[in-house]
Amino acid sequence: MSKELSHIDEAGNASMVDVSKKKTSIRNAIASGKVIFPPDVFNSLSGQDFLSHKGSIIQTAVIAGIQAVKKTSELIPLCHQINLSKIKIDITPMENSLQIDCQVKCNEQTGVEMEALTGVSVAALTIYDMCKALSHDIKISDIQLIQKTGGKNDFNR
Repeated sequence: MSKELSHIDEAGNASMVDVSKKKTSIRNAIASGKVIFPPDVFNSLSGQDFLSHKGSIIQTAVIAGIQAVKKTSELIPLCHQINLSKIKIDITPMENSLQIDCQVKCNEQTGVEMEALTGVSVAALTIYDMCKALSHDIKISDIQLIQKTGGKNDFNR
């Protein structure tokens, strides 16, 4: 079985995949990533319950991630506009980091892995933006697809 890039046509040009003949099914994707802080910055933030003069760092990042999921087709050129049925973003404090998990679900002809990855990415960028005054030595790391179900192929990391 040979695999090919799905967004490149026979002439080598960028092309949106035609999903019109695909069956509608429940599609689910989970992505994750983390924001890693210097220990002193993390201790300061956790000591303030992740609240800043700009508001709740975690809740602001959750809202930003949800907005990003909804805007994925506007940000990633060859993504389809799809009707989403669920977006769930969890941000959990870990050792010197915030773990971000994003689940996206729809009943469509194409999957939602790009939406889940976009949600994690923008949530992480929002955390960075809200915390950069404390340090620029903040790392966004390990953004990856954890699981996708529905469609032709399922995936579990």
